[in-house]
Amino acid sequence: MQVIPLRWSRRSAEGPDMKAAVCTAYGPPEVLQVRDVPNPVPRAREVLIKIHASSVSASDTYIRDGGSIFPLPLWLLMRLVLGTRRPRKPILGLVLAGKVERAGKDVERFRAGDRVYGMTSLRLGAYAEYACLKETGTLARSPSNLTDDEAAALPYGGLLALHFLEKGGLRSGQRVLVYGASGAIGSAAIQIARIYGAQVTAACGPTNLDLVKALGAEAAIDYTRTSSPPGHFDLVLDAVGIRKTSALKVACRTALTPGGKYVSVDGGVPRMTRDHLAQLTAWAEAGKLKPVIDRRYPLDQIADAHRYVGQKHKKGNVIITVPHAVA
Repeated sequence: MQVIPLRWSRRSAEGPDMKAAVCTAYGPPEVLQVRDVPNPVPRAREVLIKIHASSVSASDTYIRDGGSIFPLPLWLLMRLVLGTRRPRKPILGLVLAGKVERAGKDVERFRAGDRVYGMTSLRLGAYAEYACLKETGTLARSPSNLTDDEAAALPYGGLLALHFLEKGGLRSGQRVLVYGASGAIGSAAIQIARIYGAQVTAACGPTNLDLVKALGAEAAIDYTRTSSPPGHFDLVLDAVGIRKTSALKVACRTALTPGGKYVSVDGGVPRMTRDHLAQLTAWAEAGKLKPVIDRRYPLDQIADAHRYVGQKHKKGNVIITVPHAVA
């Protein structure tokens, strides 16, 4: 297969090549092509991770298609940050779970053999057999009771849900409404709000009502039939984001009590820390936070996975499994 030269110096041609899904241009899912690329080499404070699972989020699809859904100012900003004509970092993917293959000489938190999971953030690179991350990044040992697939289903939705719920001042006893409750962020938000002791109402499509109730929602609303949710809420989390209609935006805001707070996942750059990831780990190991997985696709079907996520009907998370050839 063709070996693709990558554009950052952290990659080395030493050793065997690895498989990775390369984004050849901005566009439809077909721009993602699995190819051979040089293996990454960890720096002194980095770990080399053998990736066993990743995920496809809505954010991944926005990056792949160049942010076509965004308004012009945000579209321009995105292109400036990620690349004007194609991604500067052609291996996409924000989430990984796997095992530390090698630790850089100055790494203190991890050692070879540790099972880890986390977020790559703007470094991207998770749609591959290997990736390097800083030990100080959003990286932690995987929950001991979860498989790699399950671990990969926690960071994206869990970290975003935790950030925006904290931004909204989530407290015990509050009445919380989660719009878009069946997606990666919403499904995590229901569980986290319940952990905090809030009363949760979930708004989702008709096929997901049982799912959100099973996650802990005390009430579930089919938002295809109810334009305005019954009752008023201390906190409304809009997990639909930029795809919401103007009617949905109005419905979210009118559902608030006087002094209530509306928080959207569009509301600024989220702060996702390793402390937050450690909290997700503790909740998962205590059985309080459970990953929701809709479908699994192997890495060589990455385009199909993006196509499915682009339909905007997934439940929880879509996982990419990364098989490794036996040496």
